Amino acid sequence: MASKPIILLVSLLAIAIAASTAEAQLGIINIPGTVFCTINGNIGLNGIATPVFPNALVLLRCGGAVVANATTNGSGFFSIVLNPSPLPVSTVLSSCNLVVNTPLSTCNTTLPAVGRLLSPLQFVGTTLVGLLNVTNLIPAGFQLHLNVG
Repeated sequence: MASKPIILLVSLLAIAIAASTAEAQLGIINIPGTVFCTINGNIGLNGIATPVFPNALVLLRCGGAVVANATTNGSGFFSIVLNPSPLPVSTVLSSCNLVVNTPLSTCNTTLPAVGRLLSPLQFVGTTLVGLLNVTNLIPAGFQLHLNVG
């Protein structure tokens, strides 16, 4: 008779451990990239030395709303990290774009002062870091757009 309470206690502990493990498995969306100071914001052909775009404001725009932003460092690198609960990965991939809001003429006066660099996002994989599930997205390729609202 004493074994029934022990079995019940062990079962409740197993359920509690499983529930806490499921809750502990957190996730984030990581969007890193480098912006280059070119008409398309990408590296030059054949790896030609291409200047980077430092101090550029990079926006993550979903629909018409800006949901996150980052500023490139001296190497043109940026990283945006999101919590996927308000914006699932499928929504980010289907309705969000990166917009470089700083005019190209800021990094090179011979480049246009109008228009903005815009890139859709591309899924590259997931990584498990401890209990953190990291979904990695990257810019699919920047292009100059004259009408970015």
